[in-house]
Amino acid sequence: MHEPLGPDDPLAPLPFNPYKGNRGIMRAWNALKYSIKGFRVAIREESAFRQELTLAAILVPIGVLVPVEPVERVLLLGSVMLVLIVELLNSSIENAVDRIGLERNELSGRAKDLGSAAVTVALLTCVMAWGLILVPRFGPALLHWLGMR
Repeated sequence: MHEPLGPDDPLAPLPFNPYKGNRGIMRAWNALKYSIKGFRVAIREESAFRQELTLAAILVPIGVLVPVEPVERVLLLGSVMLVLIVELLNSSIENAVDRIGLERNELSGRAKDLGSAAVTVALLTCVMAWGLILVPRFGPALLHWLGMR
């Protein structure tokens, strides 16, 4: 016979969670509703997300229309989406930390700083992808068009 699993055993079943009751299509429907709610909150409450969403509104159509290989298009568009994803996660961290307490705390500050650093890495990745793909291809023509060459 096997001994019953204790509460600290990683293989023990999780305690009942009333928020995890839906399965199948209802779970997917509720997830979509929560995602839309999250987007609305991010747009309404997070100025950095609004700024990055504005950047995405400019870059995504360019990324769709610019004549590049399919893999390059995925890198252009994916790097923009990465910025939005990381900003949403950073905002989640900031909100969770603020929920815990608004007083200054070294670990809270570190969590927020690390989230901010992640956004910066995502933005640099986006700049790098766009620069490495588009500058060699369109840089000379752009310089000529601007009268700088």
